[in-house]
Amino acid sequence: MKFFVNFLSAFRIAASFAIILTLMLQMYWTTFILFVLAAASDWFDGYLARKYNVCTKIGGVMDHIGDKLLVVNTLIMLCVMMPVWFVIVPVIIMIARELYISGLREFLGTQKIEMPVPKARFSMGKIKTTFQMISISAFLLIFVIGTMITPESDSRAFIWLIYLLPQIGTWGLWISLLASVWSATQYTMTFLGHMKTLNKKKK
Repeated sequence: MKFFVNFLSAFRIAASFAIILTLMLQMYWTTFILFVLAAASDWFDGYLARKYNVCTKIGGVMDHIGDKLLVVNTLIMLCVMMPVWFVIVPVIIMIARELYISGLREFLGTQKIEMPVPKARFSMGKIKTTFQMISISAFLLIFVIGTMITPESDSRAFIWLIYLLPQIGTWGLWISLLASVWSATQYTMTFLGHMKTLNKKKK
C-alpha cells in the first residue's frame, strides 16, 4: 500500500508536466482527463495513507511537490492561453503566496521547527485547493467544449455551458485567492509565534 500511495504522488508530478505538453498540442480532452485524475489522486493518496497508516516523510514531500506542481503548472498555462487580468492577477498572487510560505518553512527548518499543514477539516488551505481544482477544471472544460462546437451547434446545453463555465472558473479563482491570502495570514501568525519562542530561548 505504501508503494501505491507514493505512486499516486509520483503520477501527480508526472501529470503536471504532461499537462503542459498536452495543452501546447491542443489535446484538450486529454488535458482535462489528466487533470481530473491527478486532482482525484490528491485526495485518494491522503485518504489511503491515513487509513492504512503508511505516512512517510518521502511520501509527504512527494505529495506536497505533486500538489503544487499540478496547480502551478496548469495555472501558468491557463494564463498563457487566457491573458486577461482577472486570471493573471490571482494566479500571480497565489504563486507568490506559495513561494512565501515555502520561505517561512525553509527558515523554520533551519531552526529544527516544523510548520505542518493545518489538520482542520475545513482549513483555509483545503478551501483554497478545492476552489483551485474547481476553477481549473471549469477553464479546461471551456477549451474542451470549444472543440465540440460547430456552426450547426444550437444545443441549449452548449449555450449554458459557454455562459456558466467562465463564471465558475473566474469566481472559483478569486475565492481560492481569498482563501489563499487568509491561509497565508494564518501561517504568518504561526511563524511569528515560533519566532517569539526562539527569541525567548536566546535570551
